[in-house]
Amino acid sequence: MKTLFIIVAVLIALAFIAIYVQNSRAPSLGHNQGSLKPLSGKPNAVSTQAEDVGLRVAPWSFKADQQATMAAIIEAVKGYGGAGIIKQEADYLYVVFTTDLMKFHDDAEFYLDTDTKEVHFRSASRAGYSDQGLNRRRYERLTTLYQQTQG
Repeated sequence: MKTLFIIVAVLIALAFIAIYVQNSRAPSLGHNQGSLKPLSGKPNAVSTQAEDVGLRVAPWSFKADQQATMAAIIEAVKGYGGAGIIKQEADYLYVVFTTDLMKFHDDAEFYLDTDTKEVHFRSASRAGYSDQGLNRRRYERLTTLYQQTQG
């Protein structure tokens, strides 16, 4: 019985170490000719450009112009809370959201397509397989906050 307990304890410790390592590795993100990085296929992400309809969300319409749009996105992100801005360009914003309880990191990107006047969005959890719908709920809340901003 003691051996079984040790084996279980070691397996649990290894699982926590694996999650910690996944959570601490920032992925290589960004956009390439208007496309954000494709999703991994795990159900822990959403994107306006997802091939899988179940992971796809709708892009946002621009505000008055590109600057007003970026300002509204930043305001929505700040209103949501728990995020740190990692990279900001005129047409791109990369933020990391950190969950309260377990301190999991979720990477979110916003690409402002000046041709279509749409904001593309991608949000994915770094660790684990499923996020229990957190990234979709975050998108929905950010959408509401974005729509409430002036611009």
